[in-house]
Parts: sequence; C-alpha cells; structure tokens
Amino acid sequence: MQILVAEDNSMNQRILLHLLKKLGYRADAVNNGLEVLDYIKNNSTDLIFMDIQMPEMDGIEATRILSEKLGDKRPVIIALTANDQEEHKKRYIESGMNDYMTKPIRLDVIRSMIDKYNPS
Repeated sequence: MQILVAEDNSMNQRILLHLLKKLGYRADAVNNGLEVLDYIKNNSTDLIFMDIQMPEMDGIEATRILSEKLGDKRPVIIALTANDQEEHKKRYIESGMNDYMTKPIRLDVIRSMIDKYNPS
C-alpha cells in the first residue's frame, strides 16, 4: 500500500511516519496541498493522511482538486485535524474526504483506518 502524509508540522509528520513504519508501512511526506498535487502527478498513492490546515493550499482544497481531476481513481483521503466537532467532520466528508482522525495521532486509530480502507 502506497501512503502519503500531507502535514506541515514537522513533529506531527515525523510521528505519523514513525507510527506507519511501526505498522510495517513506508510512506512519503509532503508539507502542503500544492505538494500533494505535485506528488500525485508522478507517484501512485493509495491513501493520503491529509492535514486540514496547511500553508499555501489546505487539505480541503487539495481534496477538491484531486476529486475533480481523478474522480473515482483518486486515493482514499483521511483528514488529520485537531477539531473533533461533528460539524467539522461533516464538512470534511462533504469536501470529498473519506474519513477523518483527530490529533494527537494514535497508533490504534492509524491501524483501524488502514484496515478499513485496505482490508488485505
């Protein structure tokens, strides 16, 4: 499974990459939505952990563009957010994201997201 981490906070990025490695996955990382779009042009990705608030282009805008350009062929997108309110979750799903997880990032939640979207 090809995984991309889109997170502008270097500490959160390192933690997520470390936890994914602990689960046996190698992932690449980018710092914002523009870098996500650039990465997708040249790389195959099955799942993106996408931070909502990033500089230059946020996760919601990047998701919208990926959905427009790739349609059903776009990767699964999991929102990363500090907001745990129901209206935020609804907004992320309406923007085209498949799911969301709240920060701080936890190993069991990462595992359940991967299992949910990649049962093999």
